[in-house]
Amino acid sequence: MCGVVGVVSTQAANQALYNALTVMQHRGQDAAGIVTWNEQDGLTQRKANGLVRDVFRHRHMMRLTGNVGVGHVRYPTAGGAKSSEAQPFYVNSPYGICLAHNGNLTNYDELAALLIDEDRRHLSTNSDSEVLLNVFAHELQRVVNGNPTAENIFDAVAAVHERCTGGYAVVAMIIGFGIVAFRDPNGIRPLVLGERNIDGHKAYMVASESVALDSLQFQRVRDVGPGECIFIENDGTLHSRSNTGDAPHTPCIFEYVYFARPDSILDDLSVYKARLRMGEQLAGKIVRDFPDHDIDVVIPIPDTSRTAALQVAYHLGVKYREGFVKNRYIGRTFIMPGQAERAQSVRRKLNAIDLEFRNKNVLLVDDSIVRGTTSQQIIKLAREAGASKVYFASAAPPVRYPNVYGIDMPAVSELIANGRTIEEIQEIIGADRLIYQDLHGLIRSVRHGNSAIREFDTSCFSGEYVTGDVTKEYLDELEMRRNDAAKKSRHGKQKRASNVVAL
Repeated sequence: MCGVVGVVSTQAANQALYNALTVMQHRGQDAAGIVTWNEQDGLTQRKANGLVRDVFRHRHMMRLTGNVGVGHVRYPTAGGAKSSEAQPFYVNSPYGICLAHNGNLTNYDELAALLIDEDRRHLSTNSDSEVLLNVFAHELQRVVNGNPTAENIFDAVAAVHERCTGGYAVVAMIIGFGIVAFRDPNGIRPLVLGERNIDGHKAYMVASESVALDSLQFQRVRDVGPGECIFIENDGTLHSRSNTGDAPHTPCIFEYVYFARPDSILDDLSVYKARLRMGEQLAGKIVRDFPDHDIDVVIPIPDTSRTAALQVAYHLGVKYREGFVKNRYIGRTFIMPGQAERAQSVRRKLNAIDLEFRNKNVLLVDDSIVRGTTSQQIIKLAREAGASKVYFASAAPPVRYPNVYGIDMPAVSELIANGRTIEEIQEIIGADRLIYQDLHGLIRSVRHGNSAIREFDTSCFSGEYVTGDVTKEYLDELEMRRNDAAKKSRHGKQKRASNVVAL
């Protein structure tokens, strides 16, 4: 998962891009980058591995001049955690294009081969974002004659949709002309358009989440539609072309479960309200499956499950308490390489408040269970704090399948729910009882705010991939690339390479 942002303004864009990336830091903690442009200084950029606050120092910000720019925060779903793969990426032809991408192309291997063999383009990384950039650049060069028009750009993006499959939200800067933003035909990955009046002139921002707009006082105009392309010229003139295809709009439901901030609105759906309803649905499931429960207290696993846990407690008529204190300076555990690292991180990340657990029957509520490592360690913490019984509830259904559209969920063999019953999972994580949300309950929770959306991408729960091109062979190859052993091998090679450079 990544975060993207593009700005066209009448003022310097650097601080706005920086602030937007900071607000979206939860979407990627591996690397960050900003590229800006103006006529006098041309193209300026800064990108590197690390958090936004560490990548950009005062001297970097001073060099990022211009009123137009794009930014990116990243954690890798394709390629590796190398500084050479920090975005935005750049190609010099045609015109010079910088591109930032959130998502994953499911036909990456095929596209990479075609770009090299037929389009005669060079790829310097293993990132699907570089492939997407080169596809867009090739298609734009093919349709343009002279300076690019909005129609040229729309035609090029339409060709990208024809060639690229998967989930993607893209913000690109065509040097000297403006910002291009587009979304995959299914609208799997989110993208939101905002505007602001500055001294009588309109400024525009496009970002992965509406919270980035809010923080900079941009008014949320609307979501970029599935398959839609928006082109904002450097002078602030906005053009758009809607998608005319027949692909169903299927936004990723896991955005609402876990990734997006609760104060964001994506596809006209409030993440906060969706999580409230998840709690209501989960409470109903607990009452049906565990009518004679002896739960004394509901405790959330901070932070994303708090909203749902509040509703669970309210509808069950039991106390809600904060039982864990979180160290906010530890990264997300399910994206860490290696089970041992994740288990150790939980201990550094959370500390139990004993008095909320001692001699109580506790219901722990989490947003989801992926590998189960975190759940297992948290249940141990609760027992060590003196809990009599530890029940565990997930606001999402069992995660049984890998996500292929831009969320770095692990290899299928590392998903605790794959091939196991709920009773088997319950035993592995050490809970006295385990309760999962139903898929139809989750869909009802999210869809309630926008009945126009009839379907969601629920592939990690259902195994049904909305793009229709995900084969067993593809998933087998993904398994080899994503398992912990492969990640450790890549990490070791990158570390050795960095040591050689340091020497």
